[in-house]
Amino acid sequence: MPQDTNATDPHILVVDDRRDIRDPLRKYLIKQGLRVSVAASAAEARKMLPDAAVDLIVLDIMMPGEDGLSLCRDIRSKSEIPIILLTALSDETDRIVGLELGADDYLTKPFNPRELLARIRAVLRRSQSSPPEIKGNGNIWQVGPWQFDISVPCLRLAEAADIPLSTGEAALLEAMVSRAGRVLSRAQLLDLTQGRDPNPFDRAIDNHISRLRKKMDLGPDADPIIQTVWGGGYKIVTEARKL
Repeated sequence: MPQDTNATDPHILVVDDRRDIRDPLRKYLIKQGLRVSVAASAAEARKMLPDAAVDLIVLDIMMPGEDGLSLCRDIRSKSEIPIILLTALSDETDRIVGLELGADDYLTKPFNPRELLARIRAVLRRSQSSPPEIKGNGNIWQVGPWQFDISVPCLRLAEAADIPLSTGEAALLEAMVSRAGRVLSRAQLLDLTQGRDPNPFDRAIDNHISRLRKKMDLGPDADPIIQTVWGGGYKIVTEARKL
């Protein structure tokens, strides 16, 4: 259970096999006004998640037994709880795979706890509220044939079942539909959705775009919705309006 808590504070689950990382991090985050639970393994985290109202998971990739990528995949198949991965500096492939599996952000070890706190707050803001530029009387956009419900978040099409979106996918789609027709670079999209600058190997935006395209794909005869502008970035090319 979370320690030294206020029931209204966001609840963070830190999953890391190294006690010298998770315990000081727990104490630091509690001092910053967060409720914090810790788990030393994927197995321990699995036992905690069904009964814990977790708002965000900080998840180490390299752990003995089941690794963080496996746990990330399983969590994302069942829920949209935001996930921030902790990775070794050299594990570029693992970072890319983690984002493809649906993680919302990552931070390389060793890290400054203040930077992790900033990432946590940014991801929580994206998952709990809409950016100012897209707030209005409603939370639904019409994007070509799709309805994008920000409050859920999900995609809807006619009488088909809703297609859930991760917080990262929803934040990216929000940023793009509110600027439909404009070319947005990867750096601009990272700044709008995650409040950070890209590094030379950053694939976060590309991976979110890839997953959005798959979810919005209506076949080869359908009009495109997201266009790649080579050397520039991405843009929404279909009509997008607030309902």
